[in-house]
Amino acid sequence: MNLVIISGLSGSGKSIALHMLEDVGYYCTDNLPVGLLDAFVLEFNQPPLARVKKVAVGIDARNNPDQIGRFPAVIADCRRQGINCRIIFLQADDDALLKRFSETRRKHPLTGPGASLDDAIREERSLLAPISANADLFIDTSHTNVHQLRDLVRDCVAGGESPGLTLLFRSFGYKQGIPADADFVFDSRCLPNPYWKPALRNLTGRDSAVIEFLDGEPAVHELYVDLENFLIKWIPRFSADNRSYLSIAIGCTGGQHRSVYLVERIAGSLGNRFGNIVIRHRELA
Repeated sequence: MNLVIISGLSGSGKSIALHMLEDVGYYCTDNLPVGLLDAFVLEFNQPPLARVKKVAVGIDARNNPDQIGRFPAVIADCRRQGINCRIIFLQADDDALLKRFSETRRKHPLTGPGASLDDAIREERSLLAPISANADLFIDTSHTNVHQLRDLVRDCVAGGESPGLTLLFRSFGYKQGIPADADFVFDSRCLPNPYWKPALRNLTGRDSAVIEFLDGEPAVHELYVDLENFLIKWIPRFSADNRSYLSIAIGCTGGQHRSVYLVERIAGSLGNRFGNIVIRHRELA
């Protein structure tokens, strides 16, 4: 059985992620108490649920704190039973969460008399530490819309159903901040910028004219070779450590030209060597 656990901060998109998995054939249950996870999994080893091979569970701060503290032991037991268990943890920065609760006017589960929304968010980060410490994949949704999150969850989970490591390559713009969930962050702002060519300004790193411009710059080729060699050397080490996901982010000033070009080129090259490649361009959507 493939078990995906969706957790994370309130307002970060957990419900969207669960609905996405339900749409692609997962049996989904939200707000499951950690203490019932063993019994829940056991049910899927017996008829009629034994025919269900893909299960997703939402576990979050609505659990009792003592139960959340037991999470690492419960997950370890599930894996000892041979269950392919992956934990996806969604997060966002405080400003994004505050804005979302303000816009939706929904109540944070940890707010109450004497506890402001700021306090609740800080408490929730601490409360969920036993889960985040065991996560296989972090997704920062601070700059992610609903459609981007659905696509990302679908592609990462589908890739994770195949043997081996799933590599998530993302371009981003430093103007919008560094992705907080990246394992590796590389900076391409030192390279010649197509933005300063009027004919290229409104294009992206996927357009042939921008590709031709960057292909002709020696510094671009040098950085590409260095990044490719670095990843070829170290990705197998992470794979040998039984990692399910590895997130690689490449940034430039606006996230439109150089970073997009490098992500497309490196991911295309490594796709022939490592399977399960997911590509996302944060600022292009």
